[in-house]
Amino acid sequence: MSKEKDIETIIGSTVKVEGDFKGQGDVVVEGQVQGKLSTKGNLSVGENAKITADVSAHNAIIAGELIGNLKVKDTLELTSTARVTGDIEAQILTVATGAKMNGNLKMGEIKEIEKGEKRNE
Repeated sequence: MSKEKDIETIIGSTVKVEGDFKGQGDVVVEGQVQGKLSTKGNLSVGENAKITADVSAHNAIIAGELIGNLKVKDTLELTSTARVTGDIEAQILTVATGAKMNGNLKMGEIKEIEKGEKRNE
């Protein structure tokens, strides 16, 4: 993940966010998110975090549970404790032994991260 940027938002382990969350910088999720989560920065999802949302980020490291579609513009890393249910799009994917994925996988350049299905391929 980017070293030149500081973490902009931390969703702590006791915090539950419902609705659409949109950020520009790096986001760390240790709690729960329901709705939609989008950042132009990097996303880190802790081991005990639970996200039920469509997610988009520049880079992402997932160690917790994510239920929803995941679009990562550059590099996605699934750690051994990651549990992802939903479709994944990423330029580069790293999957550790023990990670669980259930959904479709599309790899390659993602030109527009926030426009979803309305991008040109």
